[in-house]
Amino acid sequence: SLLFFLFFFSLFCCTFTVYCRMSVPWLATVTIVASNDINEDTLISLNSQNHAIDAFGIGTHLVTCQKQPALGCVYKLVELNAEPCMKLSQDVAKVTIPGCKPVYRLYGSDGCPLLDLMTRPDDPAPIVGHRVLCRHPFQESRRAYVSPSRVHLLHKLYWKNGEVQEPLPTLEELRSFVATGMASLRSDHKRPLNPTPYKVSVSNSLYQFTHQLWLQYAPIGELS
Repeated sequence: SLLFFLFFFSLFCCTFTVYCRMSVPWLATVTIVASNDINEDTLISLNSQNHAIDAFGIGTHLVTCQKQPALGCVYKLVELNAEPCMKLSQDVAKVTIPGCKPVYRLYGSDGCPLLDLMTRPDDPAPIVGHRVLCRHPFQESRRAYVSPSRVHLLHKLYWKNGEVQEPLPTLEELRSFVATGMASLRSDHKRPLNPTPYKVSVSNSLYQFTHQLWLQYAPIGELS
């Protein structure tokens, strides 16, 4: 198979015997680049086999996601003229959480993120070492107290009233930011097969406000 060929040939080219027999000592330090329909599964499999490939040329599967060729997402209005609003649906997954919401990342004692917490704008920010109630947005019984060892505000305002508000990060800074964030996640969140879902919770006040607004605007059935 292609995987076996890439793995075997990369190790074969790096062996002492090969470049000595061929009288080409520079072969020992040559950069090995692999390409041709390489996707995420190929990379995961090769990395688990300790290959000797230095770089990958990824084209087709970089611009067209093989597992998700169509982006199934949509922007949904949550606030209009400072008035919170929400989408109502019989499918709970499609119900939006209303209003402008600061989002905080709460870290555990091991330094890994526990969850992201959405709050109302007038809610106090979570404090390190202090318990905060974190709730599932829609399931009443799913809740937990969290005492974070670190709190990080995820939002920064970059664009307002047609003007840039902060210096834009460079590509190198963005790459470093993503790599640092990925490295901080627990391994079970990142495993390719059956990863543990990462939790996004709401504060108690946002939970109460969401359900109050939901009941206020949800149509009431009528029987006769």
